[in-house]
Amino acid sequence: MATKEKDNRVVLLISCPEKPGIISIVSNFLLEHHANIVHFDQHTTDPHSGRFFMRIEFDLRDFEEAYEKLEQDLYGKAAEHSMEWQLSSTKNRKKMAIFVSKMDHCLLELIWRWKSKELPVDIPFVISNHANLADEVESYGIPFYHIPLTHETKEEAEQKAFKLMEGKVDFIVLARYMQILSPNFIAKYPNQIINIHHSFLPAFVGANPYVRAFNRGVKLIGATAHYVTNDLDEGPIIQQDVLRVNHRYSAEDLKIAGRHVERTVLADAVAWHVEDRVLVHGNKTIVFE
Repeated sequence: MATKEKDNRVVLLISCPEKPGIISIVSNFLLEHHANIVHFDQHTTDPHSGRFFMRIEFDLRDFEEAYEKLEQDLYGKAAEHSMEWQLSSTKNRKKMAIFVSKMDHCLLELIWRWKSKELPVDIPFVISNHANLADEVESYGIPFYHIPLTHETKEEAEQKAFKLMEGKVDFIVLARYMQILSPNFIAKYPNQIINIHHSFLPAFVGANPYVRAFNRGVKLIGATAHYVTNDLDEGPIIQQDVLRVNHRYSAEDLKIAGRHVERTVLADAVAWHVEDRVLVHGNKTIVFE
């Protein structure tokens, strides 16, 4: 769940080759910039020759001037130690576009968390290939854009979406958007498109997973939130959860139960992305919960 925003709070994500002294180097760097460290998390794939990951939350005095100076100096420090890094602040809220088709449960969960300030983002608009959710979305004061899409008009529809999003969107959430994005679309938002798949991946990849789960007689159903890549339903996994079911569940019962899992799994993944708790490493993620 997203935490309450705090003034002057900054998050630094770092990924670099493992070597002795990295924590000291980063801590001393922040000390030199008068940063007060609040949370510090770390992970290494191998303590001798692996990759090192860290997430640091800290507060800055004289925020505007201090943030700019710290960001400038990070370029040199990162180059010196082969670091990949990302710096963000609660003063700069991320902008989240939501794509949806006909089903509203994941969409509404995100809107409810946004409205209750549990999810500290801006939602510039919702885009859908169907018009049925327009009134519901607009009742929350969020613009709704209906962009119809067929196989023949897919490229044109994506171009319309690009024009809407240009300069207004930091990341995208597919809240049961039942369309496959083109490689061109995905390339514009690498590791910035979050999808919810109504299955506990890698089981039941693709369409109709609840029907296939029913036919298989599963005793657990689940949902998976992941970043979108060109490989269908195989992007880096952010969050998963399961629900126990039994032989009395019909395929429709599985769908109904599954919606509850889908909502919370997607909302958790989005919250962690917004709070900069996720680092992608190959086709896996490191999630600092």
